[in-house]
Order: sequence, then structure tokens, then C-alpha cells
Amino acid sequence: MAAPKATIYTAREIVTLEPTQPSAEAVAVVGGRILWVGSLEETTAILGDQPHDVDTTFADHVIVPGFVAQHDHPVLAALTMSSEILSIEDWVLPSGTVPAVKDKQDFIDRLTAAVAAAPGSGEPVLTWGYHPAFYGSLTRAELDAISTTRPILVWGRSCHEFFLNTATLERCGLTREAYAAFSASAREQSNYEDGHYWEQGMFAILPHIATMVASPERLQAGLELSRDYMHAKGITFGNEPGGILAKPVQDGVNAVFSSPDMPFRWSFMPDGKSMVGMYADDAQVIAETEKLASWYGGMTGMTSKQVKLFADGAIYSQLMQVRDPYLDSHTGEWMMDRDVFERAFRIYWDAGYQIHIHVNGDEGLNRVLDTLETNLRRNPRYDHRTVLVHFAVSGADQVSRIKALGAIVSGNPYYVAALADQYGKVGLGPERADEMVRLGDVSRAGIPWSLHSDMPMAPADPLFLIWCAVNRLTTSGRIAGPDQRVTVEEALRGVTIEAAYSLKLEDEIGTISPGKRANFTILDANPLSVDAMEIRNVGVWGTVMEGRILPAGGAERKASLDLPGESKAERAFMEAALHHALTVAHGPH
Repeated sequence: MAAPKATIYTAREIVTLEPTQPSAEAVAVVGGRILWVGSLEETTAILGDQPHDVDTTFADHVIVPGFVAQHDHPVLAALTMSSEILSIEDWVLPSGTVPAVKDKQDFIDRLTAAVAAAPGSGEPVLTWGYHPAFYGSLTRAELDAISTTRPILVWGRSCHEFFLNTATLERCGLTREAYAAFSASAREQSNYEDGHYWEQGMFAILPHIATMVASPERLQAGLELSRDYMHAKGITFGNEPGGILAKPVQDGVNAVFSSPDMPFRWSFMPDGKSMVGMYADDAQVIAETEKLASWYGGMTGMTSKQVKLFADGAIYSQLMQVRDPYLDSHTGEWMMDRDVFERAFRIYWDAGYQIHIHVNGDEGLNRVLDTLETNLRRNPRYDHRTVLVHFAVSGADQVSRIKALGAIVSGNPYYVAALADQYGKVGLGPERADEMVRLGDVSRAGIPWSLHSDMPMAPADPLFLIWCAVNRLTTSGRIAGPDQRVTVEEALRGVTIEAAYSLKLEDEIGTISPGKRANFTILDANPLSVDAMEIRNVGVWGTVMEGRILPAGGAERKASLDLPGESKAERAFMEAALHHALTVAHGPH
């Protein structure tokens, strides 16, 4: 049988992240896999008489292992990124940069301009990114001052609250009588007069506002934007923990993400919280979880024997469960009741699953570690790799316990950059705010850790995540928790091989070594060599995806969502899409 043709890629530098051969001159690829890595002379000699070409496309660039988006949410990102973004940070999108909101008046002025520029006379305007801890409260009267005829929906930066004007309430039938029919907890987490709905109140209004927030057209446009954005940031593999449990919504995502010309692969991880809520029989929970694999195909797939659970609340809404009180004495929330969490953990642990757990507060971390220890003592497992996801507030005393129990960490370093200054004044206080995402302690303890963005909780930009973890520079320009900084190489590993390790894919992706998939990110400079403050400014030329050369910024395919034309089916789709977007990152109470 004739040997297939190989391609040898050369570059100014090739960063392999393999300890025995950290750099190389050439990498040979055949059939989407890496055949050899070394000098050009050695690689050519190894190929011998096997037909091959030498591709010098990257002669002036740097090749690094393909970036891995360990934890992102494409549906949530699609809906937020396709709205009028008015947020606490700049968003650099393929369509241009959306600058951060300076203060509340800037928000009002820009929203007023967006409403005036909106098409038609009654088309709703959806904006995302408002953060009360930064800009103060927002009322229905203030939104009515912008327009009393056009619906305005302000989706909070936490993604767990909405502010609505009167025109929205009238359009979607949210009358005082409808509000009175909410559950007691939903009414407690709503303010009808101010048009403010959060947590359970937000879920109560979901069926009313779904058609304004999650239309098929908005989802399609947002998914295409998210795809192009992540490709431009050098991502070659991504994962959504807490995968979609509504088949029509998954079909809509697949219309974009499963296409053979998709520039990266994407995996979905089942939502264990929803699965245990649906099935009383433990064996059925596992059986039904495994059935979800049939929903995927092409460039999408389901993770193998991995599941996501939730501990405590979200950081952006300051609902983490913390050991010491908040400055204003408010309390955090649990995303899963203890008995439900412990049942879910036991079911999936005994089935041999790797468990990824959303946890943000140090008291939430205590619950997770207690449950992990109980199950380790009850049913010992080797290399379980239980992942502590987000890892916002923790204590130095908890690090040694994480190490002893064999857990690993996936941290979001953007929390420090975006929130440390403000949360030092509101909620946490300076010490806890500055020590958020204590990767320095975790690294010194020898605990494996990776980085993630939780897009749209942070930009899905691996170079920016590296910059955040290495510098820990806040919005005011100071360094928060200098002892928690990590090295550039550690952070680069955090978006490549360590991210792959957290998904049990370290034998497939994450380094440039023979046998692995030929997934490369092509950069203008070596992040290991540039000044640490310049890492986020390193240009991304594009990627090589299993041997396909994919320049960033090229014309991308437009998908088509083939959805039922009946209004009832479309409404069900929109409600399911919005419900998934709101629950996947933080989970309903």
C-alpha cells in the first residue's frame, strides 16, 4: 500500500510544550495527525521516500499547540453577542470593538442612541452587560424615559437578571395579575414596579420574553458570530459543560457547529443536575445520559463519561456561598440542594464519570470537597480528575485538601482583572477580592490547573486569559494578589495541554508531538518571549485544524436553521433556547 502524502510545516519557531523537545523547526503532518517533530533535516530524513511537500506559509510566524476552550457556552454567547452590547469591558468582535460603558449616564446615552437607531417603530431592543455593582440600580421609569412605545430589555452582565420597560411588559402580557400568579420565591426575586426580575423571578418571566430574546434568527446570527470570534482567537477545540437538553435547540446549534467546514471541534457535556431531577431511578439517570450522545455528529460530539454539576451561585451576581459574611451581609445561594447534589455526585461517581463542578465560594468549595472525600472513602477511585470549575473565592487552607483528594482546577483569571477593584469595595472586601482565583498557590502545591473563559462571562480569548493569569492587573492598573501570579509557560499550558488534560484529551491534543491531532494556533510572536504586558496584543494569524490551514478573518459559511414553521413549535424552540442559555452557566434555583 502506497504511503500517503505528508506535509512538512516550517515556522520561525515551533513551541511544542513537550518537556523533552520544547522547540522545533518543522512538523510533519499526514492524515490530520502529526507524524514527526524536529529539525527540517531530521524530519525530511524520517520521511525518506514518502511523498511530501514543504509548506513555508508560516515562515514568519510562530506555531503553538492549538488553543483549547475548556469551558464556554455557545448558545448563551450567541444570544448576548448578537444583542446591543453595553458592558463593563471592551468586546473585540469580528464586526469591530464595542467599548466598555464608562458609567450609568454613558449606558443611558448609548442605549438611547441604540433605541433611536433600531429598525421599525416597535421592534424590541435587547442589550446585554449592565452590572448594578458598577453602575447602580436601574428602574423601569429610567427605561420608560428612553421609550414608552418600543420594548427595551436590559439583560444583566451576570445573565441572571433582566430590567424591562413598560412597553415590554405590555407586549409580553406581564400584567400585575400575571405577576401575582408567580410562585412566592419568584415574587421575592422580582420588583414589578421597577421592572426588575432576577433568579427565580427571571425564570418566571422567561416564557413571556422568549420571543424577544431567543428567536431562531438571533440564535443563528449569534452562533455564526461566536464561531468566527473563537476562530479569530486561535481556538481549535472547545467544550460546553452542561450541554443542551432540548433537542430542537441542539439541532439549531448543530446547523452551525456540526458543519464539516467548522473551524474547530466542539464537545458538549451532559447537565447532571437536570438529569437527576428528571429521573428517580439511579440506573435510568446513567442510561438517559448516555442516550444524549446520539444528538451530536460531524464537528460536534458528547464528552465521554463526563458530567457537570453545580455547587453555589454565580460570581457576577455575588451569590457565591462564602465562609465569612459579605460586607453588606447578604447571603449566597446554593444551585443544588445538598441531598440532590450528593445523590448526583454518587450516581455519576459510581458509574466512573469524571465530574466537573461549578463552584465559586469557599463555603461552596467545602461542600464539594466534603462530598468528594466521602465518595473517595466509600468507593476509592484512581485518577478521577474531579474538576473545580471557576474557583473564584477560596482559602489558602483549602489548597492542601484539594491536592490530597486528587481534584484539579479550572480557573477563570478574568475575575481578578474585571472584578477585584469593585468587589474590594462591594461584597467581598479587598483581601478576598484580591486573592480570587489563587492559581499561584495551586501551582506551588503541584495541582494540575487550566484556564477557561466561561464565554460570555469573559472573552473567549486564550491569549487574554494568559495575560490575566500572568499579570493579575485590575481595571485601575494595580496588581491584585501578586503571589497568585503564574508564569507565562504555565498559563500557555493552561489553555493547551492542561485544558486537554481536564477533558481527558491529553493523548489527542494539547502539545505538538507525534500521534496527536495536527491542531496548531499560528501567532505573530512567541508569547513566551514577548513582554508579559504585551501577550494579549500578540496577533493570531489563524489555525491549522487537523491539517486544514484556516486563516482567521476569512469568509465563513452562513448556516441555515431548518426549524418548523408553525408558531407553536417556534415558540417552544425559543423558550427552550433561552432556558438553556440562562441555566447552563449557573443553574436555576
